[in-house]
Amino acid sequence: MKTFANTPDPAVLARAAAKVKRHVLPLFVIMFIVNYIDRVNIGFVRSHMETDLGIGAAAYGLGAGLFFIGYAIFEVPSNMLLQRYGARAWLTRIMFTWGAAAMAMAFVRGETSFYVLRFILGAAEAGFFPGIIYYFTQWLPAAERGKAMAIFLSGSAIASVISGPVSGALLHIDGLSLHGWQWMFLIEGFASIVLCGFVWFWLQSHPRQARWLSKEEQAALVAAIELEQQAREANQVSRPSVFRLLADRQIALFCFIYFAIALTIYGATFWLPSMIKQMGSLSDFEVGLFNSIPWLISIVAMYGFAAMASKWKHQQAWVALMLVIAAFGMFMSTTGGAVFAFVAICFAAIGFKAASALFWPIPQGYLDARIAAAVIALINSIGNLGGFVAPTAFGFLEQTTGSIEGGLYGLAVTSLLAAAAVFLARTAPRNGASSQLTPKQVTQITTQTPTHHHAMRCGPQGAAS
Repeated sequence: MKTFANTPDPAVLARAAAKVKRHVLPLFVIMFIVNYIDRVNIGFVRSHMETDLGIGAAAYGLGAGLFFIGYAIFEVPSNMLLQRYGARAWLTRIMFTWGAAAMAMAFVRGETSFYVLRFILGAAEAGFFPGIIYYFTQWLPAAERGKAMAIFLSGSAIASVISGPVSGALLHIDGLSLHGWQWMFLIEGFASIVLCGFVWFWLQSHPRQARWLSKEEQAALVAAIELEQQAREANQVSRPSVFRLLADRQIALFCFIYFAIALTIYGATFWLPSMIKQMGSLSDFEVGLFNSIPWLISIVAMYGFAAMASKWKHQQAWVALMLVIAAFGMFMSTTGGAVFAFVAICFAAIGFKAASALFWPIPQGYLDARIAAAVIALINSIGNLGGFVAPTAFGFLEQTTGSIEGGLYGLAVTSLLAAAAVFLARTAPRNGASSQLTPKQVTQITTQTPTHHHAMRCGPQGAAS
């Protein structure tokens, strides 16, 4: 017979949630900063690798994008293994392997090794982002997750702000027969390996393991998350299946929307340093400083629009507005000189970075907790293929036409299509929807991962609303 969790004391729950955010959010932001720098620092060494290794625009674009192929292939299994082994062990593993792969980039010798190592870096990092989202679902009630997610996502914007000056400064290091770009990869990758030891020491996988929470606070968090899942169950005839959700039109829609967001983000990320260099004779450090400006602006925008979306609730409208802003900025970047293009990209960054933060509550509200981790990983991995398409297409266009203008038009059109598509997305499942299954099918899914099955018996710990 089903047992129901007791309603937690709101004051105790609020105190517990505040403690969780103070304990884990600073570390998660730092992890995301280090992670994002290792992912995108390739943009600052494009000209150096072309000079030293003969890697041209098309090869650079393909190599930059291959990161996301490895990421997409391994993200879903990585996130399921996180459920099996726990967030503490698996996030530590992810950080160590991506740090090692980032350091190995210093020893690229040509196009082939460049392609291979970028693919390995993506495979090593796979599961990090949805793993953090899943961690929030185990530790925070739904009302607190949006704020926590906005703070966490600010890590990518902060990384974009500091990666330029840091990478630009490291490019000036020269010694031990290594070029500046090699020192950049070695030092920035090693930072990830150092940080993984602190992750192992600081994180726990479940609220019951947190000694820094009182027993009352632990019970309040667990009860709140169980109650959210029970409320969801009361409104549904059955449960969604991973395999049926793969064919669900809503999931396909989520994938397209996030693909459009990622397409624009990584189109700008990997090509912005090259666009800045067209503004004049700038040093690597100066390019890095200019590169920071759009991302600094986007941090303010992310917080501002998150606050407005929380006050005036209509998630689809806010995401659509951000995508329209991104489209307008990308289009305007094609209409003037290098300086005007840079200003337009600054405006576009307001849209595409805020859209990336405002998007996730939509699929989180639609998905059932028991398969949310896998489907969020699926959306993230397929959506992030935009990170493969954008740099690859830009590299091909530049090498064949001498301009990336066509790519910027493409980003603008895709963002507008996604802005229209977001109004078709549901933020909550309908009763008896076709993307749901029987208790027998639930058992078939949950027994594939013992830890997840244990969570089903002890109480749903991964609510994703």
